[in-house]
Amino acid sequence: MLWETVKQTLSSALPASEYSLWITPITCVRETKQVLEIACPDRFFCAWVRDRYLKLIEASLSSLTGSPPAVSLTVAATPAPQQEANGSGQLRLPGMSKFKATVRSLHPGYTFEQFMVGQSNLMARAACRAIADADLSFGSSLFLTSGTGLGKSHLTQAVVHQVMRSAPQTRLHYLTAQQFSAEMVKCIRENSMEQFSGKFIQGCDLLLIEDVHTLSGKTKTQEELNNILDYLIKAGKRVILTSAVAPRALKGVDEDFRSRMTSGLVTDIKAPEYSTRAAIIRSKAGAASLPLGDEHIHLLAEHLQGDIRRIESALLGLRAKASLCNIQPDTDMVREVLEGLVSIEQEKSKRLSGESIREVVSSQFRVSVDELLSRSRKQTVSFPRQIGMYLTRKYTEESLSSIGSLYNRDHSTVLYAIKTVSRDIAQKSSVRQQVEMLTDKLGGEQ
Repeated sequence: MLWETVKQTLSSALPASEYSLWITPITCVRETKQVLEIACPDRFFCAWVRDRYLKLIEASLSSLTGSPPAVSLTVAATPAPQQEANGSGQLRLPGMSKFKATVRSLHPGYTFEQFMVGQSNLMARAACRAIADADLSFGSSLFLTSGTGLGKSHLTQAVVHQVMRSAPQTRLHYLTAQQFSAEMVKCIRENSMEQFSGKFIQGCDLLLIEDVHTLSGKTKTQEELNNILDYLIKAGKRVILTSAVAPRALKGVDEDFRSRMTSGLVTDIKAPEYSTRAAIIRSKAGAASLPLGDEHIHLLAEHLQGDIRRIESALLGLRAKASLCNIQPDTDMVREVLEGLVSIEQEKSKRLSGESIREVVSSQFRVSVDELLSRSRKQTVSFPRQIGMYLTRKYTEESLSSIGSLYNRDHSTVLYAIKTVSRDIAQKSSVRQQVEMLTDKLGGEQ
């Protein structure tokens, strides 16, 4: 047949791995003097062949015959599914090898049900759940970034748990960028790159790769992953990539690779706000059968900002101390555990001054420093003044008298302001959110 002769010509013109990946799956459907109809596995494969290999196929036909037939690309008819011979009941297409998933070890608690949702992670959680459910409302590709300990791995593993539970037939690969790179190097040494590429391109419905920032400077790995992502994304397959570094800040990364990774939705997970931290503490304490009162939860949530692992460490310490002393946690025990975990807050106190905090409060509430120093008791002035006193006490080592002098007040007024704001933070979400926003601004001022 003419197509078999063309394939022999192409096998000499293309690298073996490329030929095996893109030409071998093509079959001849019809051959006449006017037309050569060839079929590809799916329409995305068909589009790829048309863009990359059609001219080469036509040139090969011209060299074989004086009046070459026109080439027609079609999608192969879907064969009837067959059951696996092992009696598992799993359906498999004829001619396809048995699929073997690549799934790194999973934490049993990293599920969507155990993930605490807040403003800091709402978009990330919604996008991951949609991709897990094959809902393309957020697109088929996601680039998720955050600092360490904020929930990237929890969300990616939640996707895997959900897919394995609801759609176990999904051809899924979940691994770290380091594992991807190591496996690629091994296949290069064993001269088996054809199988490596085929596993991800022809045998993948959902690809999850964590920590892509570790591919910095690894040109060959970036190139291979870029080719795989190119095909998967164009084919509408689902892709989730995570990184500890924002895309624009990635160093040693090819621009084409950066562009490909971020061609879908890009979102991040920020450090949890107070309400989310409190919910996390309450949930984890309940799971550990650790009785904590609201005042203990407030104390922990107020001080354990940032990395969620610090929360887990604090609860572990509380549980150990409570078990060792055979008593329930109290405020003194909570403060004792916190002492070893709030070095960040102590560093803040060394760098911030009462004057700089007063300036930030003045700017944020659009109240002049003179008004803060005045005797005015209007809510629009007294509330920012109390917030300034509270933040100065929290982030500096100023005495109550020194703080009072910053606002032209005595130490008793400062003490009353601190108690009032502390109470309102615990009871009023609006106050808590304003204090958190100011805290973030103060962090940026350092």
